[in-house]
Amino acid sequence: MATLLVSQRNFDSHRTPTGHPERADRIRAVEEALNAPRFDRLVRRDAPEADLNLARLVHDEAYLSGLSRARPAEGIGRIDEDTFISAHSLEAAATALGAGLLALDAVALGEVRNAFCAVRPPGHHAEIARPMGFCLINTVAVLARVAQKKLGAERVAIIDFDVHHGNGTEDIFKADRTVFYGSSHQMPLYPGTGSPNFTGVGNVCNVGLGAGSGGEAMREAYEGAILPQLEAFRPDFLLISAGFDADYRDPLAGLNWRPEDFGWLTARLAEVAARCCDGRVVSMLEGGYDRQGLATGAAAHVEMLMAAG
Repeated sequence: MATLLVSQRNFDSHRTPTGHPERADRIRAVEEALNAPRFDRLVRRDAPEADLNLARLVHDEAYLSGLSRARPAEGIGRIDEDTFISAHSLEAAATALGAGLLALDAVALGEVRNAFCAVRPPGHHAEIARPMGFCLINTVAVLARVAQKKLGAERVAIIDFDVHHGNGTEDIFKADRTVFYGSSHQMPLYPGTGSPNFTGVGNVCNVGLGAGSGGEAMREAYEGAILPQLEAFRPDFLLISAGFDADYRDPLAGLNWRPEDFGWLTARLAEVAARCCDGRVVSMLEGGYDRQGLATGAAAHVEMLMAAG
C-alpha cells in the first residue's frame, strides 16, 4: 500500500517576524526534498480547511475565543515571547488540522498504509488552556480524539521525537489511560517539562537525552523504554509528532542526530505499528529549524514510511 503526503497550500498565511525560527520557508524546504524522484510513488493531496471548533475536543471553552482576540486585523500579534499570531494564522491552523483529518480518514479506510502531513504552525506545545512554543492548536491531540470518537479507536498512541518535550500533548492526556504518550527530548531544554519520573496514570513515557548525544543514545532510549511500552499498550492507531530539530545542525538544540537516525526510528515505529494496529500511522510535522536538517530528516522519515507500506 502507498504512503500519503498531505501538503498545505496556505502554509505561508501564518506569518511570524523576520528571523523567527518557525517560518514559512520550513515547508518549502520539506516540499523541495519530497519532490525528488525517489518520492514519485507518494500519493499527494492538498489539505482542506477543517472546522477549528474541533479544537474544543482538547482545549478549554475559552481557548478559541482567546486566539481570536489575539489575532490582529493586519500585521503580526504577539501571544508570548516566542509565539505569534497574524491575521490569517487561524486559516493556516485550520488547514493543518484538515491535513491531519484527511490523512486519518485515508489511513483508517485503507486507502493508504500511512501518511505524513507537511504543515505549520506546529502544535505539540499548545496546552489545554494556553498556546505557547510557536504552537496555536494541538493538532495531534485533536486527531487522537477524532480517532476515538469518529473512527472507533479505543487506544491511541502518540510518539513525539521532537527535540523539545511536547508539554501540551502531555497536559491534555496525562490522566487518560486510553492515550499513550511517549517522548524523547533533550534535557534540560525548553519548555522544562518531560521528567522521566512523570508517568501520568501509567500512560506517559518520557526519556531525556543529554546535550551532545546522538543516535546511539536515542536507540537505547527507544529500545529500552519507549518501544516496549508502546507495544505493550497495543494502540489501535499510532500518531507521530515528527520534529526534526534533533538534527545536529539545528540552531535551537544540541542533539547530534543524523538523517539515518530519523530513518531508523521511523522504521522501528512502523514495525511496532504493523504488529499492533495494521500499520496505521499518521505523522504530523512539528519542529525543525535548520533548513537542510529539516529537509534531510523529513526525507528519511517519509522514505521509511514508504518502505513500511
